[in-house]
Order: sequence, then C-alpha cells, then structure tokens
Amino acid sequence: MSDDLRIGILIVAYNAASTLRQVLDRIPEGFRSRVEKVYVCDDFSTDDTYLIGLGYSQSRDDLPITMVRQPRNLGYGGNQKSGYRMAIDDGMDVVVLLHGDGQYAPEKLPDMVAPFETASADAVFGSRMMTRGAALKGGMPKYKYVGNKILSRFENSMLGTNLSEFHSGYRAYSTKALASIDFESNSDDFDFDTEIIIQLVEAGLRIKEIPIPTYYGDEICRVNGMRYAADVATDVVTWRLNKMGFGQGRFADVGVEYDLKPAPDSSHGVMLRWLDSMPASKVLDLGCSGGHFAEAARAGEHRVTGVDVATAPGVEDRVDRFIQSDLDSGMGQSLLTELGEERFDVVVLGDVLEHVRQPGRLLADARGVLVPGGSMLISVPNFGHWYPRIRTAVGAFDYDMRGILDRTHVRFFTRRSFTRMLTDAKLRVVRFDQVGLPLNVLAERADGEAPTAASPGMLARAEGAMTQAWPTMFAYQFVVKVEPT
Repeated sequence: MSDDLRIGILIVAYNAASTLRQVLDRIPEGFRSRVEKVYVCDDFSTDDTYLIGLGYSQSRDDLPITMVRQPRNLGYGGNQKSGYRMAIDDGMDVVVLLHGDGQYAPEKLPDMVAPFETASADAVFGSRMMTRGAALKGGMPKYKYVGNKILSRFENSMLGTNLSEFHSGYRAYSTKALASIDFESNSDDFDFDTEIIIQLVEAGLRIKEIPIPTYYGDEICRVNGMRYAADVATDVVTWRLNKMGFGQGRFADVGVEYDLKPAPDSSHGVMLRWLDSMPASKVLDLGCSGGHFAEAARAGEHRVTGVDVATAPGVEDRVDRFIQSDLDSGMGQSLLTELGEERFDVVVLGDVLEHVRQPGRLLADARGVLVPGGSMLISVPNFGHWYPRIRTAVGAFDYDMRGILDRTHVRFFTRRSFTRMLTDAKLRVVRFDQVGLPLNVLAERADGEAPTAASPGMLARAEGAMTQAWPTMFAYQFVVKVEPT
C-alpha cells in the first residue's frame, strides 16, 4: 500500500450533538484531501446528532461526509458493523474508527494510517498506555486506569499477546483484514472491540500500536464497567478453551485432524509402549486420522496399514499403505475385499469406536482380520468422567470440539458398558489401563504448539494419582489389549 490508499473514517456517534462538530473540525487540514469517505453513523440518538452532522456536511465541502441514521439503536458494536460493511462495500483500503464524543484525537489520523502505507500492519490501535503516566495526566479516572491495566494483562495472558491496551476505541483496520474475519457475528455491545482482537489474533493478522493522547471531558460514559469486564474476560477465556478443544468453536476451531498424544501416560503412549514390547508386526490402524500414531509405530519397525474415512494431508507418507474407507457400519465389504487374504498381528482402534454407529460390528470385523494369536489395542473415552457428569448434572450437557464430548461422537462408554461390549464381541481383555486428562496436549494446543512427550508437572501427577485411585470418576480414557476368546 502507499499514499494512494483509499481511506475511510468511521465516526460512531450516540447523543453527540455537543461534540460532533468539534470532532470533524479537528480532522487535520493536510489530511482531509486524502480522505475518500467519512461515515458518520448516528446510532438512533435522542438528541440532534444527525441534524448537526447533516448541517456540517452541507456547510463544508472539504470532507466527503456520508450521514447515516440507524433505524434503531444497534449498540456500540452493531454500529461499527454497519460502518465497516459500508467501507468494505465502497472499496476502501483502510477504515479508521473515531468516536463522536471527542475522546480520541483526530489529530493523530496521519499516524494511525502510516503503517498501512508501508504494508506493515493489518490493524493499528491507538494506545493511551504506551507512554508512562500519560493516561492519568490526560484525566483518565484512576479506577478506570487500574481496571484497564488489570484487564489488559489478563487478556494478554489468555491470548498470548503483548498489547499495552485492549480497551482503546481508536483503531484503524485494513478492509482486506476485516473482510477476512467474521466481525459481523460479534457482539453488538462494547466487548465487540475485544472480540475483533481475538479474531485478528486467531487469523494471524498483524496488530501495531501507536501512542495517543488521553482526553477525558464531560462526555457520558455508557459502559457498565462490571458487565464489560465480565464480557471481555468471558470472550478471551472462551477463545482459550476453544483452542483447547472445548466449546463449539466460537472463536477458534481445532480442525478435523486429531492430535497424537505422545506422553507416556496418554492413551497413545500406552498403546505405543505395548507395541514396543512386541516383535516387529503387521499393524492395521483403523481410524488412523493423519497417520501420526502409525508414524510412531513404524519407528518401532512395525509395518502399518492405515484406514480412515478421509485422506488427511500427509497421511500417505506416514503409513506403509493407506486405504480410504468409512468404518461407520463396520469395515465394509469394499475394505475387506481390498485387504483380501491379508491378516494382521495387531489391529489398533485408538479413539475410534465412539465415532461409529455400529462399534460391535467393527470389532467383529477387526477380529476377523487377525492372525491366530493376534491382538487388538483399543482406547475409548470414559463418559463416567467427572467432566461430563458435572455438565449433565447441572443441565449444561453439550458437545465440544474435542475430548469426551467431541461433537463427532455418536456412542458413549463407561467402563462397564465398554467391557460388556468387548465380551459380546468375543474378545478377552489381557491388559487393562486407564489414563488421565492429556494435560500437555491441552496446554500446547492452546499455545498453538505441537504436543510433546514432556515430563508431567505436579498437576498431571496429582491427576494421574486420582485416575488410578478412582478410575470410573477420574479416568479420561480406558485402554485395553484384547485377544479373541
């Protein structure tokens, strides 16, 4: 981008009749010729805000003002959505957010736009906290200053960012960046500004801060501080939980491919340890996802055939042979035909039975492709775990993106129902283990890192002890090695 940027200014206004003219007057004379559109969005004010703006637009020809009176009060966030959509539809390159109450300095408009001229940012935030002591000197009440600092620190800790302030309403966005995120699904309230930061972070877009002066005058604050704090805290915690696989993915989605859980005390770690105790074997990995478990098994000299309903990126490089097949109703005739007379020393069903409607049929089919003396390694989530118990007890049962309540699970198992199903499938349990929550996977997924086999911390050790002491309550998964009876 360069000096020929198409620049729009969005002024959100509610009952700003006494300040709107001054805000427009303060737009620098040398900057006005660069502005292609000024959208003044009156959010159904009860005073003369709209008429003041209309009169200004008719008396001055140096600012291309578009006056908009919302048909009803849309809220702070809703009013922004309307303005951003207009800027995008009008082909603006950059849109700068100003407030009609004069709290933010129009004199800083050239500085807000400058990073876009060098294509060094996708969003620019004016921060009142970058210059030490400036916010208090500018009249920010001390309780707001302290609250701003505390909330910003908490939000940074949740998002992994290092912004000096989350709560400034002086912002500039690349319209290309705005168009790439679903800002219109955000709150219509004051936490809209936090939600759009979350979306920018999740999309990997670049945020730059510049220092701005602080102005606090006689404007009426319309923000309920306690409610606002609760809303923004809920937003960033929701994002963090989404990254860990909890919830419905309001702010982040973990995708369709499943992580390898490499820790020794995880379900995958247990099954890999059992495999390591066997001689080099022919392994059939049913429901292999991206093939990461198969890749780890192949490192132990096992030959692995992987089967899954979809071909994940890179899976064919991680297995010796890949077959695409739906296991929902068992292995199916086409898969059995493709395998022909081939038989396997080990069949792996790691976190698979809960995803299929006929797990008993799948077990029977898998038993039929074992060599004499062969075995199966199986893991399932424990629906008796305290997490689904509590959610069910308090009437908050719902699906998550991952975990015991994974949104793709169609069957749920307790230890009793799982062992009964194995018995019905004529399978005998020769090894039984239970594992706790994959805490390292949850933490590293939240940080955007690949899971590792890091040593367990104190929390993991305590959780593991509870899992062994009371498995039906604290076991996250049950893991078994079975053989045909």
